[in-house]
Amino acid sequence: MDNQCSTDGDCEAGLYCFGCPSEFSGSRCVRSTTTNQFQLLNNSLPFNKYAFLTTHNAFAIEGEPSHTGVPRITFTNQEDTVTQQLNNGVRALMLDTYDFKGDAWLCHSFKGKCHDYTAFEPAIDTLNEIQAFLSANPGEIVTLILEDYVEAPNGLTNVFKAAGLMKYWFPVSNMPKSGQDWPLVSDMVTKNQRLLVFTSKQEKEQSEGIAYQWNYMVENQYGNDGMKAGSCSNRAESSPLNDKTKSLVLVNYFGSVPIKQLSCQFNSEDLVSMLNTCYGAAGNRWANFVAVDFYKRSGGGGSFQATDTLNGELICGCNDVHACVVSYEI
Repeated sequence: MDNQCSTDGDCEAGLYCFGCPSEFSGSRCVRSTTTNQFQLLNNSLPFNKYAFLTTHNAFAIEGEPSHTGVPRITFTNQEDTVTQQLNNGVRALMLDTYDFKGDAWLCHSFKGKCHDYTAFEPAIDTLNEIQAFLSANPGEIVTLILEDYVEAPNGLTNVFKAAGLMKYWFPVSNMPKSGQDWPLVSDMVTKNQRLLVFTSKQEKEQSEGIAYQWNYMVENQYGNDGMKAGSCSNRAESSPLNDKTKSLVLVNYFGSVPIKQLSCQFNSEDLVSMLNTCYGAAGNRWANFVAVDFYKRSGGGGSFQATDTLNGELICGCNDVHACVVSYEI
C-alpha cells in the first residue's frame, strides 16, 4: 500500500492515487473500493451477519451544481456522486430529507429549514440513481438511513413510488423486533426485497410503513462527541449500544464539521480503533454499518479495509474477510 504514484493510472484496479500529508509524504496508491463479501464468499447468512460501508450525508457532494439558481453556502461531506459511491462498494446511504418547493429534497438546513442556499437536489434525483443501481445489480442490497424532516403526508412514499423503488422495498413486517436474526441475504435477493429504508420519524412506521430506525438498530454518538478515543456511547435517540433487542449496530465516525484534509487520518487507524471500542460497548457485537465522511480518503486501506475487518469478524471470526475464504474451504 506504500507504492508511490503520480496519477491514478499508476495504480492497480481498486486503488487510486492520493496524498494524505498526515499519514505519509507524497502520493500513494490507496484503496478506492470495498471487497464485495457476497461475491467473495456467498450471501447465505442473515443480513445482520454482514457489514456495509456507509456514507454520511451521501447527497452533500462537492461540486454538485445548484438546482435552485442560488449559490450554495453549506458543508459538503462526499466527493463522489451517489452512483460512484455505490459502484465503489458503498451499500448504505445517509440522506437528510426535507419539505422544499412542494416536494421532498435532500438538504442541509439553517434553523431547521431547507433553503435555496442549503439545498442539494430533489430526492427523486438520488432515488433514481439508486433505482438504476438496484436494477443493474440484482444481487445487491442498499440501505437508506433518513434524517427525516418531511412533514407532507405520504411525502416520502410518493417520491419512492415515483422513483420505481417500491418493487425493491423490504417490508417492516419482516424486520425482527426482539433481537432475532434478520432474513438470509439470499432470501432477500430471491424475493427482490433489496431496499431497506429507515426513518428518524417514529410515526411513519405506522403511517407509511417506513421503519423507525431505532426500533431495529443501536447507534453511537455522531460528530466530535463520537470520536473520543476509548469511548463509544449511544446517541440520544438510540437505546444503549448493548441493547441486544436491536439486531443491527451502526457506528458513526466523522467530525461535527466535515474537514476534508483531516478525513484521511480519521478514516485510517483512528476508525479501526473506534470500531474495536464500539464492539465492546455493543455487548461484543461488531458494527453492521460504519458511517464516514469523504469515504475514499485514507492513509491506505481506510474505510474499505475497516469494512473488510468487520465482515471478517462477523462472518468467520477473522480480522479480514479474505481470511474467511480459507475458513469456508476448510
